[in-house]
Amino acid sequence: MQVRIARDIVALVRRDVRPVGYHLAETQLAREIGTSRSPVKAALEYLAELGVVTHDANRGFFLAGDSSSLTDVAEQFASSPDEPLYLSIASDRLAGKLPDEVGEAELMRRYNVARTTLRKVLSRIAREGWIEQGVGHGWRFLGMIDSPDAYDESFVFRQSIEVTGLLSPAFRYDPKHLEEIRAEQQRIVDGGWSTMTAAELFDANSHFHEAVARWSGNRFIYDSVRRINQLRRLVEYSQTTNRKPRKGQAEEHLAMLDAIARADLFGAAALMRSHLDGARRLKSPGAQAFSGGGARTPSRAEGAAGAGRAGRTSRTR
Repeated sequence: MQVRIARDIVALVRRDVRPVGYHLAETQLAREIGTSRSPVKAALEYLAELGVVTHDANRGFFLAGDSSSLTDVAEQFASSPDEPLYLSIASDRLAGKLPDEVGEAELMRRYNVARTTLRKVLSRIAREGWIEQGVGHGWRFLGMIDSPDAYDESFVFRQSIEVTGLLSPAFRYDPKHLEEIRAEQQRIVDGGWSTMTAAELFDANSHFHEAVARWSGNRFIYDSVRRINQLRRLVEYSQTTNRKPRKGQAEEHLAMLDAIARADLFGAAALMRSHLDGARRLKSPGAQAFSGGGARTPSRAEGAAGAGRAGRTSRTR
């Protein structure tokens, strides 16, 4: 946990481009990361040992260098295991080595861990939505993005709900939140695509899509987007080795934010549909099997121009 939270702190500092000497307040970090102060303090002490932060007994923790100096540390954290047991279970399930239903005793023997350790990891997996507890000490795996077909289906699902969310009568965007998301995407375009870690790039992508889903005003759309992002996380980190497409995707995110800000939700919806279709064709291992011989998909510019003429009005809080 200490290493994981330290990694999250470094990611926040890099995301927000914090300067040297910036005060890292424990309470604020705990709120942003979603944990309590004690593990945050332990993580900050660990970062102090690494020389990333300095500690003043009376004033707290401060950045020893600016965010641009943390690339090596971020890469080091990215290359270290998130949670070995979690990753082992995920890897074995994706490889078909674990059946649909498993018992705790079987998993304890397989991974040579105590029940308390196993249950903590299974609880995390349950929160992410790809396992549920059965009767007694049994657990049942739920649907995952574990094949080319499933990956392709996930994009079709995302197109249906994310486009619908943009056209929801309850859509309300938060201008301050929009500017925060815009700044994060602009940093990727301005060079972050080549320096950010795989985890940071994925998180920035998730922040954008979850923000738009939240603005839909529909709790079910928002919850669905969050859950599918959790499932995507298991299989997408390796795809960031080809980083250049991340820049283009961030540029498309910016175009959608511009459309939302100028009250053109139909245009934003057309861009979202085209964006997800392009990402599906780029990333999905089985995408080409589904794309041959059909009608030509309109380009992003054509889609935006055609849909933008509808002139839908957006509402802000």
